[in-house]
Amino acid sequence: MNNNAYPYVDGFVAAVPNANKAEFIEHARAAAVVFKEHGALRVVECWGNDVPEGEVTSFSMAVKRKDDETVIFSWIEWPSRAVRDEAMPKVMQDPRLQMDVNPMPFDGKRVIFGGFESVINE
Repeated sequence: MNNNAYPYVDGFVAAVPNANKAEFIEHARAAAVVFKEHGALRVVECWGNDVPEGEVTSFSMAVKRKDDETVIFSWIEWPSRAVRDEAMPKVMQDPRLQMDVNPMPFDGKRVIFGGFESVINE
C-alpha cells in the first residue's frame, strides 16, 4: 500500500545516559530545526519512563541499555519517502549537525533506526 496522504516515518530507538538527559534534549532540539528546514513535518523525541524489561526481546535489550541509561524512542515524519530521501544527505552534511558542533550524547553504535511507510494514520 502506498498512500501519499500518509507521512513517511523514520523511527529511532537508543539508550542515553541518564546524566546526559539535558544534553540529549538540547541535541535533539538542534537537530529538529535542521530536519524541519529540510522538509520534515514533525520531529518527536520521547524519554522512556515505562519501558519494561523483556525475557526474549525488549527495547532495553535491543539497544543494550546499561543500568545508568534510559531508552529513548523518536520519530521524524516526512511528507513522503521521496522528500526524506532528497533531504537526508543535506541534513547529514549540515554544519549544525557535525560531531564537533553537536555531538551525540549517547553511543551511536547502539541506535536502531529504520524508515517506515505509514499504512494507518488515524
